Amino acid sequence: MITNPADAPSDTVERAVRPRAIPDTAVEPGRTPVARPPKARPRRPKRPHTPLNPRPSVPLTLVTGLVLVYTLLPLVWLVINATKNQQDLFDSFGLWLGKDFRLWDNISRTLTYDDGAFVRWTLNTLLYVAAGAGGATLLAVLGGYALAVYEFPGRRAVFAVVIGAVAVPGTALAVPTFLMFSGMGLANTPWAVIIPSLVSPFGLYLMWVFAAEAVPSELLEAARIDGAGELRIFFTIALPLLRPGTVTVLLFSMVATWNNYFLPLIMIKDPDWYPLTLGLNAWSAQARTAGGEPVFDLIITGSLLTVVPIVVIFLLLQRHWQSGLAAGSVKE
Repeated sequence: MITNPADAPSDTVERAVRPRAIPDTAVEPGRTPVARPPKARPRRPKRPHTPLNPRPSVPLTLVTGLVLVYTLLPLVWLVINATKNQQDLFDSFGLWLGKDFRLWDNISRTLTYDDGAFVRWTLNTLLYVAAGAGGATLLAVLGGYALAVYEFPGRRAVFAVVIGAVAVPGTALAVPTFLMFSGMGLANTPWAVIIPSLVSPFGLYLMWVFAAEAVPSELLEAARIDGAGELRIFFTIALPLLRPGTVTVLLFSMVATWNNYFLPLIMIKDPDWYPLTLGLNAWSAQARTAGGEPVFDLIITGSLLTVVPIVVIFLLLQRHWQSGLAAGSVKE
């Protein structure tokens, strides 16, 4: 037992001298304990508003919401009315379900009506898209890469012609195209739709601009020094770099060919070669003819089946499509 504090170790003396911490709820005897309020945490500084962190705007949000409703409302109407029969289309509200859910029955009748005409029109449309849009994308990739990489006389003149072709609407060329194909004996054949679809001035211009930014000239020179040929350079080096732009041009070409109506209207007279756009219009005109059978329920269901493939393709290729549109917008 230590009787003299001087003889105790230093750490023992420090523990004996050190005052005890007073708890937050400790008060004098006889008083009610009162808890101390917690200390306020320091507020984090607000991030400055930049283009990447914009200031919230109520009017802009309302306008965006109106645009969203305006865009999705026709699609919602189409989905709802595809579940109705012929009678419910006229007796029920357009944005509400009918008495019976007839979606699967409508789809079955659409695919089998008129000896499977809808299936035949779908195959025709796939043919036009595969040959026309696929060929237009291939030509745009080859032409855009060549115009962006190689120097040759008349390059500026080609650029002016491409820009001028983009500004010319397709309807202005429909009659001259029909006269030319009629003189060649290609009218009322699939070639009358496929060959004009191969020409895509906008796709060529888009790939020209994209290739100029996405394919570094130093990389091509290094490949040439290593002894690689031009075809090998294009397929092994340039083509993977051009993939986002290629997907973007392919999507635009597919949508333009899939929704093409005016060109097949003046070129195709045989119903067996109709695309979906002309086929559904023929069903709609059928109700206005004397003794024609109205099939508005099948027209709406067929329109829904026509929209679904394009929506699925856009969702699957959305990442490549967005990166292709944004390419070249930021310089490193």
